Amino acid sequence: MLTAGLKEWLCGRRNRPQGLMPIFKKVLVANRGEIAVRVIRSCRRLGIATVAVYSDADAESLHVVLADEAVPIGPPLAYLDASTIINTARRTGAQAVHPGYGFLAENADFAEACGHAGLTFIGPSPRTIRGVGDKLGAKQMLAAAGLPVLPFVAVDADTALVERKAAELGYPLMLKAAGGGGGKGIRLVWGPGELAGCFETTREKAARLFCDERLYLERYLANCRHVEFQVMADSAGRVVHLGERNCSIQRKHQKLIEEAPSPGLEPAVREAMARVAVEAARVAGYTTAGTVEFLLDEHNGFFVVEMNTRLQVEHTVTEAVTGFDLVAEQIRLAAGESLGYRQEDVSFSGWALQCRVCAEDPLTFLPSPGVVRRVHFPSGPGVRVDSHLYAGCPVPHHYDSLLAKIVFHGRNREQAIAGMQQALREVVIEGPVTNVPLHLLVLSTPVFRQARHDTAFLERLVRETRPADLPRPLRLPSPES
Repeated sequence: MLTAGLKEWLCGRRNRPQGLMPIFKKVLVANRGEIAVRVIRSCRRLGIATVAVYSDADAESLHVVLADEAVPIGPPLAYLDASTIINTARRTGAQAVHPGYGFLAENADFAEACGHAGLTFIGPSPRTIRGVGDKLGAKQMLAAAGLPVLPFVAVDADTALVERKAAELGYPLMLKAAGGGGGKGIRLVWGPGELAGCFETTREKAARLFCDERLYLERYLANCRHVEFQVMADSAGRVVHLGERNCSIQRKHQKLIEEAPSPGLEPAVREAMARVAVEAARVAGYTTAGTVEFLLDEHNGFFVVEMNTRLQVEHTVTEAVTGFDLVAEQIRLAAGESLGYRQEDVSFSGWALQCRVCAEDPLTFLPSPGVVRRVHFPSGPGVRVDSHLYAGCPVPHHYDSLLAKIVFHGRNREQAIAGMQQALREVVIEGPVTNVPLHLLVLSTPVFRQARHDTAFLERLVRETRPADLPRPLRLPSPES
């Protein structure tokens, strides 16, 4: 997978003189669960010591055990307390902070406070986070640069003006929070009768989640696919992409299954999207790892919908097909190193799928916290599991329901699907209810296997499925038997 040029660069890095832009000696991981474990593992491979922080609800979490140091920080929502995180980093002698995803990962004020405290924030600059995190401002920036975006218009509290602009844009349409992210703060409005209620609900949610009441309307794209490009950039303005991922299996704008590369893309469309993704990163003054997200219509027309200034949950499939360690790349770039490779040095191999295993009912999506009594994950060629679970660990109700990410890398899409099905059949998590049966159902449908799915497919499938239709997960014999 690694080209000769990239191999040469990697070899040069291993043998670089001591003292030349040194990688950090100690990094504080400002997150929890599987992503904290993921970051700790990459740091260890780089020879970097780690500091874990943990809330009262996470005292028995795996990341606490794996880190070189672990510091309690207080109640369950303490991960959002920037001052506590920064004080802990300084007290433990950490030189940098890796935010993972969620929590403080896209918080420009936190990134800025890290800098003021003499800490390196492993992510983009505060200015870039603010510019890209403002979804409305980012769309205006991209549109001004001539990049393809869906028609949109900013709206305020003037009800009559909102109604007039919505009518001009045309129904159905999307109502979005300017400061939103992670699929939150989005409502689909089918007609004028729904607009007023959706507007007030979304504005209240935006104020509560993002401390920003601003909203905008965007043209709704039906029967679309969700494709995103992974970009990498350094402080000298060099930008490359590491290919695309298809994230069309989602519910309520939350991704569930991702794959790389994206099926059904004509080579010319893929190349055009890649050029737009790289240019979008340049326009935004982007550095480190980021994602440019697109929607594609039925005719392969594509539009940039947003940029994400953090590591994505689905970064694993890109790692599988490129051979890159994206967390290590983030750390390296944050330490001031250059990319060290060109676009032509990046190559791709095979096909990868990721299924997000969550503690939730597979059809209602209601959360299912509890204690994990027993757990068994698959293994073997092509299988990767990112998780923080072990037998006896608690799954608190305070956090996101993600328990594990099952990844399979095969020679082609057919092999990847078959390998993923086998891997999922071996997953055993006793205690919380999980969505593994839903994953198995999706992978068995002709629509998915023939790559005819769009972003609305999963919700249609769930409406048509009864509990009895779901595949039965594997059960291990009782220890007493």
